[in-house]
Amino acid sequence: MRLHTVRRSALPRALPRLLGSLLLVAAAAVSSACAAPEASAAGATAVAWTPRPLGQVVPAPASVRPGGDPYVLTPATRIRATGYSGEARKIGEYLAGVLRPSTGYALPVTGSDGADGIRLRLDPRAGTLGAEGYTLTSGRGSVTITAKQPAGLFHGVQTLRQLLPAQIERDSRQQGPWRVAGGTITDTPRYAYRGAMLDVSRHFFSVDEVKRYIDQVAQYKINTFHIHLSDDQGWRIAVDSWPRLATYGGSTEVGGGPGGYYTKAQYQEIVRYAGSRYLEVVPEIDMPGHTNAALASYAELNCDGVAPPLYTGTKVGFSSLCAGKDVTYDFIDDVVREVAALTPGRYFHIGGDEAHSTSHEDYVAIMTRAQAVVGKYGKTVMGWHQLTGADPVRGAVAQYWGYDKTSAADRQQVVDAAKNGTRLVLSPADRVYLDMKYTDETELGLKWAGLVEVQRSYDWDPGTYLAGAPESSVLGVEAPIWSETLTDSDDIDVMAFPRLPGAAELAWSPASTHDWETYKVRLAGLGERFTAQGIDYYRSPQVPWPASETGGS
Repeated sequence: MRLHTVRRSALPRALPRLLGSLLLVAAAAVSSACAAPEASAAGATAVAWTPRPLGQVVPAPASVRPGGDPYVLTPATRIRATGYSGEARKIGEYLAGVLRPSTGYALPVTGSDGADGIRLRLDPRAGTLGAEGYTLTSGRGSVTITAKQPAGLFHGVQTLRQLLPAQIERDSRQQGPWRVAGGTITDTPRYAYRGAMLDVSRHFFSVDEVKRYIDQVAQYKINTFHIHLSDDQGWRIAVDSWPRLATYGGSTEVGGGPGGYYTKAQYQEIVRYAGSRYLEVVPEIDMPGHTNAALASYAELNCDGVAPPLYTGTKVGFSSLCAGKDVTYDFIDDVVREVAALTPGRYFHIGGDEAHSTSHEDYVAIMTRAQAVVGKYGKTVMGWHQLTGADPVRGAVAQYWGYDKTSAADRQQVVDAAKNGTRLVLSPADRVYLDMKYTDETELGLKWAGLVEVQRSYDWDPGTYLAGAPESSVLGVEAPIWSETLTDSDDIDVMAFPRLPGAAELAWSPASTHDWETYKVRLAGLGERFTAQGIDYYRSPQVPWPASETGGS
């Protein structure tokens, strides 16, 4: 793997925040200094005796009340999963699967209640927690996570993982002790939509690579996985009624590689896997632009009846479906019908961006018909924010990817749509496009939206970002990662981390917790965890990473 290290940054601007950060760094240093002796067993590594402070997790919890004795995980620990459905037990088995390799403990999962161990409780009476909230109470003898719904229980488990030492994430046995600070966390999300997008069209990623990314984003309470299935460079999902889309349109990628596509069974495997991590999948079939792979596969989709060659470059805006042909709408209907049938989630994304070769009249005609087709098959329309120029249907969601250079007219079009009921998912390219370079020296990525260091990615407020748009119109935040320059999981790792956890925090945590100086210290605490998980992340000089993560002593 490539090691991505950089120089240290300048001093922070605000002295009060700096002092707070120094205190947090000092606390982290004490935790690291109080390490247990090396294990006698070969390969085992000692971990910190002092537990991670209860609030030092990402995303920041809504409420933290520290106090009391810590909980200690031992060889006798049981995971007690109780509730009104089998979901609690599934989550218990998931947690046991995370903890067993590093602890070496049996950690049996049982449905019997008790006062000890790790207690996972589904309680329908926990009404204030909503669909995704949870409480976590730690003390001598037990850690109890309570939620009204399974998703909340799963999110609470992610918090528990971060409260344990980073070595808990390793896949080989480590030496404890495994302590969780005492106290109570009560936590609910700020926004209902917290997304991550993966572009599998510019470069194709295998099912296992997609699952790996799903596992990574789920740890930060992301609940939506948007998969970009079609573009000029490749079509990535089998469609029975149009088989050449996958077999021919999916046969290449940027740079001329072999490409690939998902069979229906493989796509369903991805959907099920995401569901097991409480992520809803949003499939995207981009139109009317970004369609060269489809146009190359079927000549009849072109206005002149001539199929263009497959495309392996990175230009945009040159392809378009033909608004004047009936076959175009047969194609849209067939594709939406087949993909929607494989996807239990609420949304179907129809793209709509960068249609520079489509006249406004044709754009409106195609997007109007496409929206009707999405509704016909029981899904809610989602599209990039250019959809707001084509009379979005009631309930539609527009994904705003504009940035500082987006024109005032384009911004106002989105604001006006929001005032008329269109909901917004915010993905500003110069903040949360994870494929933007960190610096000019970054090996991977692009910089058309500017350079996006970690602080810039984090330091904005979704509630006020789009001036004039009602705050109530903001459904949430999504961090896309485009793959023009990314070819494998290592590439995804270094571009997504450490920026993705910040985007997740913006979507989950209350605005009152949003503070760069304290966030960067919590983020630094994830460095050893990234390493333990095999994530080759970017060591930003803006973040006070532990010396062990930067080659220091």
